[in-house]
Amino acid sequence: MCTSNSASQWGSPTASRRALLVHGLTMSSQSWEGVAQLLAAEGFFVVAPNLLGHAWRRGTDYRMSTLAEDLRPYFVMDASYDVIIGHSLGGAVTLSLLPFLPNTKETTVILLDPAIEITEESADMYENRFLKEIANVRTADDHMTENPAWSRGDSVLRALGVSMCDRTVVEGIFEHNRPWSFSGLFKNIPLHVKITVLASDPELGAVCHLEHVPCDVARLHAKLCIGIGHWIQYESLDVIMNEIPLRRAKL
Repeated sequence: MCTSNSASQWGSPTASRRALLVHGLTMSSQSWEGVAQLLAAEGFFVVAPNLLGHAWRRGTDYRMSTLAEDLRPYFVMDASYDVIIGHSLGGAVTLSLLPFLPNTKETTVILLDPAIEITEESADMYENRFLKEIANVRTADDHMTENPAWSRGDSVLRALGVSMCDRTVVEGIFEHNRPWSFSGLFKNIPLHVKITVLASDPELGAVCHLEHVPCDVARLHAKLCIGIGHWIQYESLDVIMNEIPLRRAKL
């Protein structure tokens, strides 16, 4: 992994396939280590940006459209991606990126329990929860105790992401995106894009519910991941990799 203040990278820049990974609130580019390593092993060059306000990046405007516009440099000179994955807040940001995608190749978009529709009551609850996390950053051991399915590496990266984000970012994210409603972005899926929504188990803290995802939109389908919580990339890499077109050797 190669990391800078703005992004992390895995694999060879000369690889024929490319992936873009967009993290969630109070996370960082490094949090994609597990998924990125698997993609790199499959021949992808993987890029994971740090969202505005994260990993010590400063900002004042945290509207979803601004978070997406900040990623426009990753699409300069018609740079394209075979796979784009967004988690939680990053799922809504990824939907906002759709107009930037060049139509030069087919793109698989995977949204991991995306935060696309949140009620006012739930928004207040999530904001308070994130503010408490920032005020009292938990250790990797704390995360492992609370989430037995997480590896130590993932737990360390979760703690790192929180430690590099301050309360003004959380407050700005929730203040600048009310009412929190982004499911309308599903209506304009480009012809060269296919979107899969992986919704976590409602019994395990899901943010996305299937009723938030339109069922009559072409090139869009959703799956409910029973037994898997919000942190799909930490709990079940296979579920994600199964949605990615991979080159398999002929038998």
